[in-house]
Amino acid sequence: MNKYELAVVVSAKIEDEERVAVMDKCKALVERFGGQVTNVDEWGKKRLAYEIQKMKEAYYYFIHFDAESTVPLEIENRIRIMDNVIRYLCVRQDEA
Repeated sequence: MNKYELAVVVSAKIEDEERVAVMDKCKALVERFGGQVTNVDEWGKKRLAYEIQKMKEAYYYFIHFDAESTVPLEIENRIRIMDNVIRYLCVRQDEA
């Protein structure tokens, strides 16, 4: 099992309930493919470095999880088509 971090940038134009539903869906994807969520870090609403889809701010979330090496590709394929997710990135965390 490898350690991964999934960064998700969620649209600021949606309601709180929808944002929670998007994050629940992301966590469910990790668990669906055999991963284990260890931590969810919510940074809140932050200013974007550049405008994306005419938005200047968005909500940032970081999901830390343990999984096999095939899981991040499966998760990215599903998150890519999710509404309200404007950017995402999944990286492997090296053992320090």
